[in-house]
Amino acid sequence: MDGYRARRSVLSVPGSSERMLEKSLRLEADEIVIDLEDAVAPEIKDQARAQVAAFLIRRPRTTAGVAVRVNPLASPWGERDLLELVRLAGDQIDSLVVPKVGGPQDVEGVQRLLDAQGDQATGVGLQALIETASGLLHVAGIATASPRLESLILGYADLAASLGRAPGTATPPSWLYAQERLLVAARAAGLEAIDGPYLDIKDPSGLRARAEHVQALGFDGKWAVHPDQLPIINTTFTPTPEQVSRAHAVLHALSSAGGRGAVALDGEMIDEASRKLALQVVARGRAADSEGALQ
Repeated sequence: MDGYRARRSVLSVPGSSERMLEKSLRLEADEIVIDLEDAVAPEIKDQARAQVAAFLIRRPRTTAGVAVRVNPLASPWGERDLLELVRLAGDQIDSLVVPKVGGPQDVEGVQRLLDAQGDQATGVGLQALIETASGLLHVAGIATASPRLESLILGYADLAASLGRAPGTATPPSWLYAQERLLVAARAAGLEAIDGPYLDIKDPSGLRARAEHVQALGFDGKWAVHPDQLPIINTTFTPTPEQVSRAHAVLHALSSAGGRGAVALDGEMIDEASRKLALQVVARGRAADSEGALQ
């Protein structure tokens, strides 16, 4: 997992709110997603885009990643979002979140536009937001649609509407098919799997249950819609000191095994699968800037 960058917590911030954009610089999120799509009314899309470009140009570099959720290319604003933001602030954008991805062609279209921008778009990655029945059906093809892709994100609100399901009342097991389908596609393509937001900002117990559920499945992180949600999400997706210590012990035992494929460690047989899992734990700890404190 060389080059792995933590996305334990991903905070969505409206691109139309200058106050919230400035506040996001001081928050403990691994990544900030500046939203130009659902969080911005149609009549102020152009104004919000200009404000986001100005913010990106002047913002100081922080440890948090910065992504922008652009409007779909099929909308009146999507192509202009991409072209203007990359032209003005391409070197300040870590990735673009592509919404309403229904198939590989939606990612391929964004990639072609980015490739045409030359050096300004060299470092701009992509994240695909899976939030329609079509996107979920074609998620394996989406995951391999572009070398710029870094993650797949499960978007519950729009997916619920697409499926005819009420998002607020659904329990974790009722989303298990969608979660596992996205997770398998992400892992097969070497991408991160990020869970969508829990919208009830006054229910920390519900947030914790949802976060722990997807973390146990194997997800890398979760979106937040309010800063108060960040501590729970960060804690859930950060390896514990015991987990990191155990991972190092597994790696040491296997490297010292003299070519044997499986060895015993504290009464448990470990092998190549154990090594892969241990590497993931160590990489996540390092990426979350926690490994030094956890060793």
